[in-house]
Amino acid sequence: MQLSLTSVAASLALLAPSAHALLRFSCSQLVVERLDPLVYPGVTGSPHVHQIIGGNAFNQSMEYPRMDIPSQATCTTCTFAEDMSNYWTAVLYFRARNGTYKRVQQMANSGFEAAKGGMTVYYTPSYNNQKVTAFKPGFRMIVGNPTYRTEAQAKKYRQLTYTCLENILTRTGETMDMPKKACKAGIMANIRFPTCWDGKNLDSADHSSHVAYPSGTFESGGACPSTHPVKIPQLFYEVIWDTRPFNNPNDWPTDGSQPFVWSYGDPTGYGNHGDYMFGWKGDALQKAMDSNCNINCPQLKSQSIQQGNQCSKQVVVNENIDGWLKELPGGMPVTDASGKVIY
Repeated sequence: MQLSLTSVAASLALLAPSAHALLRFSCSQLVVERLDPLVYPGVTGSPHVHQIIGGNAFNQSMEYPRMDIPSQATCTTCTFAEDMSNYWTAVLYFRARNGTYKRVQQMANSGFEAAKGGMTVYYTPSYNNQKVTAFKPGFRMIVGNPTYRTEAQAKKYRQLTYTCLENILTRTGETMDMPKKACKAGIMANIRFPTCWDGKNLDSADHSSHVAYPSGTFESGGACPSTHPVKIPQLFYEVIWDTRPFNNPNDWPTDGSQPFVWSYGDPTGYGNHGDYMFGWKGDALQKAMDSNCNINCPQLKSQSIQQGNQCSKQVVVNENIDGWLKELPGGMPVTDASGKVIY
């Protein structure tokens, strides 16, 4: 997978000066629907809508070892062809003055303009040339909490933020809550996962306790806690929401507040979260991490963005998630910090 010099330069602008290697790649949209096999396994119709990328084995039941993702998937929307993992987040909606909702579409990132929505995925092995252990078959995790509505709650997690894009290359001014002004080039949600693992559990009851943050920061090479001694790659999503069609101030609330809400009923942005199910084939990811691949990775098999765009999955939950809706899909209410329903 070769990137243009322009897109490589844009990619490098995202990195701290001490970073030496990372994978950065595009994954087009696989499906958008109310499924969540991690939190609601076996349930057709999870409480809120998700946008999902990656391998087409994604479905409502993905318990390991009953289901081995890399062997069940027949294609992936990602440009690294051996990555059958699934990555997903909630979906952003615009709430109009009349109380109706419209889904905000995703747009391609810099260097990946041909992608059909989706998001950009990063795996960073280390900022200090330290060896990391790739995720194991059956591994899965969540970062963030959709019930959170305050900054104090959100601070439990690190680097779950938003960037108000002045242009596609804007990478400064991250905030923990939703931008308060119209963003010229869209809103980018940034989701970074913990980088320490307990070395034993592929999952945990809350899907988070088996991973932890290092002391200090990942970027400074902080040590992992004794309870979670195994260093794992930093997984990072960039999801760009095309809010440009909704930038007319006459369409925004009369009280001056921002008009976007997450599909789980969050108008603050503090409930930002992401889900991950590992699904790389064989030792491909470990090979990439050991090789210190820098964006492009000749050690991995790749495919074009156009090939990734062709990978699809049939929708299971048949409902209207587009158009102008009277309520969020699934009847999800919009709530404030006290849990009170406000819409």
